Amino acid sequence: MKKSQQGKGDMWAPCPFHQEKTASFHVDDKKGFYYCFGCHAKGDAISFVKETENVGFMEAIEILAREAGMQMPARDPQAQEKADRRSELAQVMEQAVQYFRLQLKTAQGTAARDYLDRRGLREAAQARWDIGFAPDTRHGLLGYFKDKGVSEELVVDAGLAIKPDSDDARFQRDGGAAYDRFRGRIIFPIRDARGRAISLGGRALDPNARAKYLNGPETELFDKGRSLFNLKNAREAAGKQPLIVAEGYMDVIALSEAGFGATVAPLGTAITEDQLRLMWRLHPEPVIALDGDTAGLRAAMRVIDLALPLIEAGQSLRFAIMPEGLDPDDVIKQQGAGAMQKVLDAALPMVQLLWRRETEGKQFDSPERKAALDRDLREVILKIKDKSLRSHYGQEINRLRRALFDPRPAQGRPGSRAPWRKGPPPALAETRTSLLASGAGEVEEALREAVILATCIVHPELVERFEAQIERIEMVTEDHRALQRLLLSHAHDHEADLQARIEAEAGPHLLEKLFALNHVKIAPSLRRRDDDELAALCLTEELAKLEAGRGVRREVEEAAQDIDALADEGLTWRLGEAARARDAARRGGSDEDKTLFDRAANGALIAREEKDQLDALLRDIEFTKGGRKPQG
Repeated sequence: MKKSQQGKGDMWAPCPFHQEKTASFHVDDKKGFYYCFGCHAKGDAISFVKETENVGFMEAIEILAREAGMQMPARDPQAQEKADRRSELAQVMEQAVQYFRLQLKTAQGTAARDYLDRRGLREAAQARWDIGFAPDTRHGLLGYFKDKGVSEELVVDAGLAIKPDSDDARFQRDGGAAYDRFRGRIIFPIRDARGRAISLGGRALDPNARAKYLNGPETELFDKGRSLFNLKNAREAAGKQPLIVAEGYMDVIALSEAGFGATVAPLGTAITEDQLRLMWRLHPEPVIALDGDTAGLRAAMRVIDLALPLIEAGQSLRFAIMPEGLDPDDVIKQQGAGAMQKVLDAALPMVQLLWRRETEGKQFDSPERKAALDRDLREVILKIKDKSLRSHYGQEINRLRRALFDPRPAQGRPGSRAPWRKGPPPALAETRTSLLASGAGEVEEALREAVILATCIVHPELVERFEAQIERIEMVTEDHRALQRLLLSHAHDHEADLQARIEAEAGPHLLEKLFALNHVKIAPSLRRRDDDELAALCLTEELAKLEAGRGVRREVEEAAQDIDALADEGLTWRLGEAARARDAARRGGSDEDKTLFDRAANGALIAREEKDQLDALLRDIEFTKGGRKPQG
C-alpha cells in the first residue's frame, strides 16, 4: 500500500469515484493533478469539485475560491443574465414535473396507472423516477402556470408549450394561442448530471398517435445530442458495474429496477459523438444493449461507424444483442435478471460485430469477391486513428479471414486428423527464466543490461550519478528487474557494502548468474575494478547503446505492426531505413565515425586528430628524456 507524504504533497487515498478498499487514488499537490490507478479518473482541483459536487465550471470555481478565502470577480453581465435565465427555466421545468406527478394520481390518470402496472412499475418505482401523466387537454399545463403567475413565454421557451407560427393552420384555428406540447402521454423527466430537470419525454397511450415517444425540443437548457437519460444515477453506479446503453426510457427503468443501475439511453435519436464521449467518461467500455431485430442491428452498425475513429487503447464498446424479438425489458420480465446478466456477459467486442456486418449473408467464392472484402475491411480499419489499435484490429481481421477461407478442423475435435508429430516438451522452469527466453530481439539488450548492472554493483559510487538513466531502463528479465530495484533502493547508502546488501536481500544466486555471463567477465569496467573513471566511461557508452538499439528495435516493431494492418510502400521504406539504422547502431557508429575516430581498448571513441597530436607530444617527451632533440 502506498503511504501519503503530505509534506511533499504526495497523497494516496481510496478513490471517491468507485468502490475500493485499497488506496489507488493519487494526488500530486505540487503538480496540481489527481489520478486513480483503478478507474483512471484524472483531472485537477476544478474537475474534482465538478465531479464530486455535481456542479458546473463556474460553480466549482466559486466553491474553491470560497474555501481559499478569495473574492470572486463579478460575472460578466451577459453571462450572469444567461445563468439566471437557465435557472429560471429549470425551476419552471421542475414545477411541470410536479404538476404531471399530481395528474397521474387523478381520475384522468387511471389509464396511465393501469399501463404502468402492466409494465411492472409499481407506485414506489413511479415515485423514484418522478413519472407523471399529461392529460389530453390543450391548455392544462398552461392554465396551471397562469394561475401561478408564470408567463406564457417562459413556458414556451422551456419547451413545455408550442406557439404556432402565423402560417400554421393551427394559428387560424386557435387565434395564435399557445397550447400544451405533451397531451395524453406518460411523462418521464430528463435530468442532467446534477439532477436538474432539463426536458421531458412522453409515451403516448393512444396506439394511433403519430409518434409513440415524444421528447421536448432543444432549448437553452436541453441539448439532445449532449444529454443522456438517467445520467446522474448511472454515473454514481458506473464505478461498481459496467455501463449499459439501452434504447429507451422503459428499458433504462426496467434494467435499473432489476439491479443494473449504470444504465443510460440516448434521447430519441441515434447516438452522437458527444454522447459517446460522455459514456466513456463514465466507463471505458460501455455495453450497447440492442433489440434483437433488424432495426437494432442497423443501429449497432451506425454506432460502429461513429465509434471507429474515436476508439483507442482501453476505450471501446461491446454489443449485447437481445434474443430475437425481445428488448431488455422483455428479457427481464420473461426470464429474470439472471438471463439478462448472461446476455450482457456474452456481449461481443466491436471487431466481431464489424466482421459480421461485412461477411454475413455474402458469398466469397471468387478471387474478385475476396478482393472486394479485403478492400472494404481495409477502408474500415483505416478509420481507426490509434496506430497500435489499428494493428491489432488488422491481426484479428486476418485471423477471422483465414478461418473463413481456410476452415481446417481444429486438433482434438471429433473427425479431425491427429497431428503428424508431437509438439515439443514443456519448457523447464529454469529455461523459462533464462536469457534466451527473453526473445532473440532482446538478447543483446539483456547482455547490455547485465554489464550495466554489474558495473554499478562493482562501482556503487556511480549509481547515484546515473540514477535517472538506470531508473528509466525497462529491464528484459525478472532477475534484472529485481537487481534494478535493489540498486535504486540503496542508491544513497554511501556507507553500505552494496554487493553485500544485495546478496543479503536477494540471495547469492542472482549475483552468481550475473557475473557468470561472458559479456560481464570481459567488460573493461569489471576487469579493472579500481579504475572508476574507466567504469564511468563504459557505463555511459553502454547506456547510450542500449537506448539507441532499443529505440530502433521499437521503431521496427511498430512499423511491422502497421504492415499487419495495412501494407504500403511507405511502410516498406520505413522498415528499410530502420533496419539500416539498427545495423549502424550495432556497428557502433556511422562511416563518418570510423574516419574521424578510433576506438580505445575500453570501447570509447577517441578523435583521431587529437590522438595523433598526443602521440607526437609523447614522442617529443621521449626524445627530451633521452637527451636528443626532436626531429622536425
